[in-house]
Amino acid sequence: MRAAMQEYIDAFNRRDAEAVIALYADDASVEDPVGTEPKVGIEAIAEFYRYSVGLGAELSLVAPIRTSHANSAAMAFDVQVTLEQGPCLIRVIDVMTFNEAGKFTSMRAYWGPGDMAFQPAD
Repeated sequence: MRAAMQEYIDAFNRRDAEAVIALYADDASVEDPVGTEPKVGIEAIAEFYRYSVGLGAELSLVAPIRTSHANSAAMAFDVQVTLEQGPCLIRVIDVMTFNEAGKFTSMRAYWGPGDMAFQPAD
């Protein structure tokens, strides 16, 4: 689980949406952020990541990836991205569940408006 989550970070930072998508099971779901409509199935997930990776965000872990005695793992990371309003830092915790093949079956991203900090442009 730890290796798959590290690959998620690494593939995102390489701007390799297809590698991120390949980490998901065909029937997986993504709820990013929690409270929004989940993207269900590989096609909806692919559309989400092709857009997200295209924004040029950089992800950086802020703590070690945490695994469990079951089929879930979590990671805390920062996202640096430039949005319409300007450069932004978003603090996120993702929780993934896994199937027996090691693919993500769900991803839930915990962050909200209070986790976003817009920064002055250089």
